[in-house]
Amino acid sequence: MISGGNVNDSVAVDAKRILLRYGAPIAVLDNVSEIHRVEFAREIAKTILSEREPRTKELLLEHGYLEDG
Repeated sequence: MISGGNVNDSVAVDAKRILLRYGAPIAVLDNVSEIHRVEFAREIAKTILSEREPRTKELLLEHGYLEDG
């Protein structure tokens, strides 16, 4: 887990790309904190390919960034 201040810019950019690739809506992703973006991207990277898109949406739902439906 990341603690403290800002995340390295390249890590934050890569995390955003990963989440966008696996279905995070850009309008939603703009509201996700940098720390959560990196945490979510790390989780997605550990997830098998076929489950990455559903897992991305699960993470967004679990943390209140996306509403069910």
